[in-house]
Amino acid sequence: MSLPGDRREGPSPVSGGGNEVLTADSSRSMTVAQMVASSQRLRLNPNKDHKPDSYEDLQVDFSPSIFSSLERYLPPSMLGVSRDDKVKFMREILVKYLPHGERNRVQKHRDYRKKIISNYLPLHKELYTIHPTMFFVPSFLKAISDNTEESFRSMMSEPSPGVFTFEMLQPRFCELLLAEVENFEKWVNETKFRIMRPNTMNKFGAVLDDFGLETMLDKLMEGFIRPMSKVFFPEVGGSTLDSHHGFVVEYGKDRDVDLGFHVDDSEVTLNVCLGKQFSGGELFFRGTRCDKHVNTGSQSEEIFDYSHVPGRAVLHRGRHRHGARATTSGHRINLLLWCRSSVFREMKKYQKDFSSWCGECLREKKERQRLSIAATKSGNPLDMKNTPINPAVPLITFNFLHALFN
Repeated sequence: MSLPGDRREGPSPVSGGGNEVLTADSSRSMTVAQMVASSQRLRLNPNKDHKPDSYEDLQVDFSPSIFSSLERYLPPSMLGVSRDDKVKFMREILVKYLPHGERNRVQKHRDYRKKIISNYLPLHKELYTIHPTMFFVPSFLKAISDNTEESFRSMMSEPSPGVFTFEMLQPRFCELLLAEVENFEKWVNETKFRIMRPNTMNKFGAVLDDFGLETMLDKLMEGFIRPMSKVFFPEVGGSTLDSHHGFVVEYGKDRDVDLGFHVDDSEVTLNVCLGKQFSGGELFFRGTRCDKHVNTGSQSEEIFDYSHVPGRAVLHRGRHRHGARATTSGHRINLLLWCRSSVFREMKKYQKDFSSWCGECLREKKERQRLSIAATKSGNPLDMKNTPINPAVPLITFNFLHALFN
């Protein structure tokens, strides 16, 4: 599922032990099963042995895949109740996660998308259903089929920590998708239809989900990106990716020129160059940061520049700070898939330590450990909880993607 933005409010933290972090709203009318569940809280870690129900046949205001993902986090007492009761319980949580005003915006966007799809005539209908052998190069398909860390690493490189590059798309697929995007833009110009651009920073490009490619991109995320993310990005919800925002961006003459330093509105980002002929446009990476440390400086080992090659993909955490240098000649078009995990976003609200993925949190943690060891050796143990750590000096003010369409 793709959602137009994700600046959502969540439930207030409540006290509880173990892996329990939040409750459903018990003030509403509930069944016996829900009354039992109201005193329960979601698990901090998923029940990997539990097989969730399918919710594809339900007409609900959230993606069926979100219910399937969230079910693994239900308390044990909820796993044996009826599917309807589980839906009610999970929806109570999701309603808090996506407030009324945001749900209204989502409904308006659905109406907007429906209007486009009912009027736009696709040029290449074969793009709208995933065809692995037509879309992907053999090395990528083999790695996905084998589905092991060894197989993934055999077809990719990691030129900088947390940045993975690999050959992915067939030239023919790139050609077809470029032609489809051009056809859509031609339709937009002819009908004078006002479309939403991909995000607040790109003034050119198109949201692929909006003109019918959502299902195909969902399959791309679930069957091809999530298996890799489960291996390489488990600490940021890589195994529970359940929604996406898919779009193309365009750079060059009479298009966007460059892209300021920012973080993505995603847990995991796939970025693939589709073409065409161009010079410049390099991506520059400067380390992964949590919200608290997003403005801190970069360490030397975090500095990395990448030059785009048509058909070649870059996979990285959404919180990996990056930007794009100016495209100095020609025309560059890239496919972006922002992959998100609703479960990770909910659980992150109750966490304070992000040292497993935030470079600055890890630096501070190591510094505390160093000071503690030094103090112990000197015979003067310190209370490290109250020992201040000097933050790195901010070097630059970043541009951020706080919302997709506002």
